[in-house]
Amino acid sequence: MSGKTKLEIAVYAAVCLAILALPLVLDDAFLLNKYARYLVLGILAVSLSLSWGYAGILNLGQATTFGLGSYCMAMALKLKTIPIHTGADGLPDFMVWNNVPELPWFWKPFYSMTFGVAAGIVVPILFAALLGWFMFRGRVTGVYAAITTLAAMVVVQLLIIDQQAYTGGFNGITDLAQFDVAGFTFDAYSSSSYYLVAICLTVSLFLALAVTKSKTGLIVQAIRDQEDRVRFFGYDVALYQIFIFSVSAAIAGLAGMLYTIVMEFASPTFLGVPLSLSVVIWVAVGGRQSLLGAMLGALVVTGTQGALSESETFLDSWTLIMGLLFVLVVLFLPKGIAGAVEKLAGKFGHRHAIPVSPPQLQPQRTEAVANTRHAESLS
Repeated sequence: MSGKTKLEIAVYAAVCLAILALPLVLDDAFLLNKYARYLVLGILAVSLSLSWGYAGILNLGQATTFGLGSYCMAMALKLKTIPIHTGADGLPDFMVWNNVPELPWFWKPFYSMTFGVAAGIVVPILFAALLGWFMFRGRVTGVYAAITTLAAMVVVQLLIIDQQAYTGGFNGITDLAQFDVAGFTFDAYSSSSYYLVAICLTVSLFLALAVTKSKTGLIVQAIRDQEDRVRFFGYDVALYQIFIFSVSAAIAGLAGMLYTIVMEFASPTFLGVPLSLSVVIWVAVGGRQSLLGAMLGALVVTGTQGALSESETFLDSWTLIMGLLFVLVVLFLPKGIAGAVEKLAGKFGHRHAIPVSPPQLQPQRTEAVANTRHAESLS
């Protein structure tokens, strides 16, 4: 393990420990719930950073897998609500209003919370793998892949809204029970839910980091830089793209489940275009080639947005301010906050470093070859 990797792990650990320590100095249920929501969105940003920053796959429909995870958790929690919120035999209230005679077959497995949690991960993975198979086997990349993911998200959202009798339609799934594991209840406004989110964030960050440092991760980064060159070496490029696309979906599905737990409802807006485009902005602000930067970018943007929107002074102008901040970041910090920090660290820590890249090769190609050779050395 290189010194740079050790330093990176230490920084990740320090940030995660700071996040986990917050309830020790903050005893406010409302604020803990609010910050838990921000952390969930940070997990969602990590998922997009993995596919966009490290694999070069701009997923404009990242909210799709986030929403699928959210609905899976909501279905499991809905079937555990008190009778006043359900009809006969525990039939969800919106099904009663729509004259559904009995619980549909695809709802019945969600009586098991274990199944609900597993589905929140597996369903997004299956969706991403199927969509990825069609895209990457057909060599759909770049802007065309971005448009495809966006179109798929709109289709899923419209399907959920249209099937009101089975999904709650525009209203979503509300009046949910609290998440319970082995008799321990995670109240949305308690430190237990905050710790649940913070631990899942820590696991997601280090899991994604491990993937990027593995042989598979290095090959994926080489594909991002020079896809044809990696294909020439004999690798199944589409398979690696499907894999990283699916891992990203799994993390997004986890974030969706956590969001339902802290928000206590699921909504079709969780699969909407505004949220999906917002994730792209968070990752761009934080730095798309840094998992930690993407997460911090989500916290900074959503935190600033929340503070401005709740302020009487900026109540009518906060969207304009956020737009201006994003324009400034794009103009002056093209690699985001993480890129700026890395540049400053390189400037002051390696002032006299000698470049090692051969000047006759393009930097992007040099990096692609280096990643591929490093991956070969790990096998």
